[in-house]
Amino acid sequence: MDVKQLKAIVTVAEVGSVTRAAELLHLVQPAVTRQIRTLEQELGVSLFERTAQGMRLTGAGTIMVDRARRALGELERARAEVRPTPGAVTGIVTVGLLESTIDLLAEPLVSAVARHHPGVQLRLMTAYSGHLQQWLDDGDLDLTLLYNLDSTPSLSARPLVRERLWAVAPASAGLRVDRPVPLEEAARHPLVMPTSGHALRSLIDAAVVRAGVDLDVVVQTNSMRLQKQLVLAGRGWTVLPGLGIAEDVTQGTISAAPLSEPDVWRSIVLGTPRFGRTPPAVDVVAQELVRQVNLAVTQGRWPSAIQETDGPAERA
Repeated sequence: MDVKQLKAIVTVAEVGSVTRAAELLHLVQPAVTRQIRTLEQELGVSLFERTAQGMRLTGAGTIMVDRARRALGELERARAEVRPTPGAVTGIVTVGLLESTIDLLAEPLVSAVARHHPGVQLRLMTAYSGHLQQWLDDGDLDLTLLYNLDSTPSLSARPLVRERLWAVAPASAGLRVDRPVPLEEAARHPLVMPTSGHALRSLIDAAVVRAGVDLDVVVQTNSMRLQKQLVLAGRGWTVLPGLGIAEDVTQGTISAAPLSEPDVWRSIVLGTPRFGRTPPAVDVVAQELVRQVNLAVTQGRWPSAIQETDGPAERA
């Protein structure tokens, strides 16, 4: 098994065609076919099914391609770290960002890293907290923002900020940022909610139990953007972090107010692997991400957020 074979199976899996993969790899088609067949013979299993629609991964192929991507990624990282650049931090760093933080943090983080550490290559991944935690545990992320998580045996969680959850409604509802809305009042309206099992939904469900109310959930979705679209379409109210709706409120497309009775907060932490060597590039990016979060809070660009002190992550 060699690097050329791994590149071949990953590329074919991504494009679904040996011909197209050969073009991308700057090889002739028989060479790519030979690399795949040689690897299949070595492993004793078929990695692809040859169909009229193209190359489709088998079960064994799916496992192999997943591992091959990680192996190639690690080799690329190693190459970047050991390439001699006197006095400079170099390397590839994969960062996970919560969907609600993208507009606030992504561009400032990229700009700051490019300015202070031009030898560091950033890869930004976005998803919900549960997915990001899984990717961190699997080794696909070097660091990530997560929420409502304490340190675990596999990762360290550094508390960064606590953020209030808001009731979100059409502009005609007239919700105001200076007038908190009791959960009981929000529950009187049809609600567009995150799907069950989603970390944000778990926070809301816990608050519902404390308030002793019932929710009229008309739609469930795993997309914050879709939650807002359905509110705009008049399908109901929803609950979102203040950061996710700040611009919409400013533009007057929706109205929103902090939830109260009980107040509902999420705690955002920086998650990093607990074990293993931390490359210098990962360390400087982590420091820069923390700085950008702190700046956003102190400059008032993160609505209803409070900076956390170092220590165990506080649960909402």
